[in-house]
Parts: sequence; C-alpha cells; structure tokens
Amino acid sequence: MSSVTSSPAPGRVRRVLDWRLRFGGLALIWGFSFLFMKVGTESFAPFQVTLGRLAFGTAVLAVVMAVKRERLPRGARTWTHLAVAGFLLNALPFSLFAYSELTIPSSLAGICNATSPLWGMALSLVALSEDRPTRVRVAGLGVGFLGVLTVLGVWQGFHGLDVTGTALALLASLSYPVGWIYVRRTLAGSSHSHVSLTGAQLLLATVQLAVVTPLFTSVPAHFPVLPVLAVAALGALGTGLAFLIQYDLVAEVGPTTAQMVTYFTPVVSTAAGVTLLGESLSWSTPVGAVVILAGAALTQARPRTPRPAEPARPAAEPRRATVWPRGATQPFAVPQRSGHVRRNAAPAPAPAPSRPRPPEVLPRPRPGSTR
Repeated sequence: MSSVTSSPAPGRVRRVLDWRLRFGGLALIWGFSFLFMKVGTESFAPFQVTLGRLAFGTAVLAVVMAVKRERLPRGARTWTHLAVAGFLLNALPFSLFAYSELTIPSSLAGICNATSPLWGMALSLVALSEDRPTRVRVAGLGVGFLGVLTVLGVWQGFHGLDVTGTALALLASLSYPVGWIYVRRTLAGSSHSHVSLTGAQLLLATVQLAVVTPLFTSVPAHFPVLPVLAVAALGALGTGLAFLIQYDLVAEVGPTTAQMVTYFTPVVSTAAGVTLLGESLSWSTPVGAVVILAGAALTQARPRTPRPAEPARPAAEPRRATVWPRGATQPFAVPQRSGHVRRNAAPAPAPAPSRPRPPEVLPRPRPGSTR
C-alpha cells in the first residue's frame, strides 16, 4: 500500500469530489484489500496473488504515465534505490500478508496492518536523529503494543489463534516503516515526479515477483472468475488507484490528515470480513483494535512549536552630562552623534555685532586741480 512520493507541487487545482469523499473511498479500498487477498488465496498461491496484484497496479500507473507523458527515472543509482524500495514496500509486505491470510482471518490481518505507525515510531527513534521522543509518543508506543497483546489474547495462551500467520502479518506491517526510512534517506528530494518514481518502483517489484513465483509455484490449472476479479481489484484499486487518491489527498489537505486513513482501514476490513466472509470475531479483537488505534494516534502527535521570542529592544543610551569649560559664561554644547538631537541642549551664543565702518574722507582738491 505504500509507494515513493515526492513533495506535491504548490498550487490549488479544482477537484470534482470533495476530499472527504475521496478519504472515505481510500479507506474502503484499503479495507477491502484484505478481503480481496482472502478470496484470491482460495484459488491461487500467495506469490501468484502478489504477482497479479503488482502487475495490475503497474498497469494503472503505466496508463497514468502515458496520459501525463511522464518518463521513467534515469540513473543506475536511482534504480538501485527503487529496487530496494519496491522490495520493502511492495514485494515483501504484499507476499507476507497473502501468506498470513492462509491461516488467519482477513479482519485480523487488517488490524495487524494498523501497527505500522507503532513500528515506524520505534524505528525512527533509532534510525532518524531528527525525531526526538516525547512522553506522549513513548506512551502511545506502549499503549499500542498493549493493544497488540489484547488482540492476540496472551492471557489465554494464544488459544485458537495461529501464531505463525499473525507473526507474518506483523512482519509485513514492520516492513513498511523500514521501507519509509530507507526512502527518506535515499530518495528524498528527488527531481523526478512521484508518478515516475512509483511507476518504476512497482515495475521493479513486479519483476522481482516474476522471478520468484515460478520457483515456488506451478501454473494454475483453473482460473475461477471470482478470485481473478479479486486479484484484479486488489491490484488496480488497492495498489494503483489508491496511490493516486492518497497523493491527491496529501497535496490538498496535507500528510497529517491524509495518513489518518490508516485508523479507518482496520474498521473496514473487520466489517467486511465478518459481514461478507462470515469470519468469527471474539471480544478481544475489536477491543485490542481500538487500543492499537489509540496508541498509533499518540505516536503521531507532534510537540507544539513555541512561538519565536520577540527581539529585545535596544537599551537607551545614558544621558551625557553637559561640559562647562572653565571660565565660560555661556553653556558649551557637547557634540552628539550624527542624526541625534539633544532636546535640552543650550542654544549657541549669538555672534557679536560688527562695528560700522567709518565713512571715507576724501582729500580736498588743491587750487587749480581739475578734479
């Protein structure tokens, strides 16, 4: 159910359906995915169900890439990282869930899938230095694993519960956060589009299953209609379309709101398994599921960021005392900095009046002079 995504491009696009309807549709698709796996494994081997799922999911992404004229990413290093991501996020968890549903109900597999945030929080404290533990998140981790023990019914000694199938489902849910951390360390900030990266990731995961499946299974003798349709829906809806809806939600309402769909998936899977498949349900399963979801919600709580402190105002400069020269009768103004005017500075002394210049006396002309 997970894939490589990059940061959505800014800008608002007018959507036809409200995000709440798409949110509910995504919860239904992922919740029914466990029912589709259960129906598919009734006629096909788990590896065959996973191979068909990846093939149909890759086909959906290929159509989207063709419409958007997207190209596959380039670079051997990028393809190597995508191969590891495809194994951790698609090939391995899909196969483990398919094998687990051979012996456990689809409702229990959906509940085990809800433990992924718990595993992710525990691993991020070790692998990601920027994720600091808080009391609330650590408490959520403890509450979540208490819910797991409630689902397993440890006080009954796991009576009536297949331990191997449950362990496979829990390992599948653990594989998701391992893949997320790997992608965060290797492919974060990639220049390629999310459709291109996910298409390549699903393609590589399909190739991996295409190599492994013939080694452990044989070609099915029959192809019943209902299991084939279940595998096709599992791939086209649960892997291909679900990814597009998830990315659309992240781009519109943000990752915090979009990831809350994880808390509704086990509710849908349990209701579908009990109603449509007639699976039995003991009281400890729904009670433990509620405890798991509460713990998962606490592990996603983020500490409130404190408001930035206001910058301190510069201290006022001390007032300088007026300097009086010795013997002066007028106040002497202290020179100040440029642009600073002293309000109480004494006025400068007025200049002394200048004496009038006496009129020029011309000499008397001598007798006989022409002047």
